[in-house]
This record gives sequence, C-alpha cells and structure tokens, in this order.
Amino acid sequence: MIPTQLPPGLTCYKRTAEFTIETVPQALLSTHRVKPGVWALLRVLRGHVRYCRDGETADSMVVAPGGAAVIEPDMPHHVELLDADSTFFVEFHRPEDAT
Repeated sequence: MIPTQLPPGLTCYKRTAEFTIETVPQALLSTHRVKPGVWALLRVLRGHVRYCRDGETADSMVVAPGGAAVIEPDMPHHVELLDADSTFFVEFHRPEDAT
C-alpha cells in the first residue's frame, strides 16, 4: 500500500511549480527516481493523478484533489494525469538534521 503521509522527522526544502497536462515535464511521465535520502510528496490540486511505483514493488494509486501520495527515497516511479484539468505539484523532504 502506498502511504499518504510522510514519516516524522522530515522537513520540506523544495517544491516544484504546479504542473498540468500541458506543462508536466516528460521525465515525470516516465520512470524516474528521487535521490537517496530524499522523500517526496505528490499533492493533487485538481483532477486526478495516478502515482505508479515501478520495478519490484509495482503498485499504483489514484490521487484525488486534496490528496497526496508519498514517494519514497530511490523508488522508481512515474505519474499519469487522468483528467484534462489535472494539476499537481511535488514537495521534497529530507531529515531535519540534514539541513
């Protein structure tokens, strides 16, 4: 099961722009990873976005407006925008003592 809340002890250090079907970078639609030690939180503002974990732990979940999906460190994944108005952004988090 894909978590929807980050573990404790993390702090946000960066956030992407808001992405739509017209502006989402192609790299996010293909398998990619966040850096080791970095957690990410996919937040959906409008429409629906499918978060897909790839590789050995293949799994997916549809994230609705106001919802979130945790992207674990070094986890291969990609996203799929399911609606014409899908809008999302990603926050990047690291352990508080790593700042």
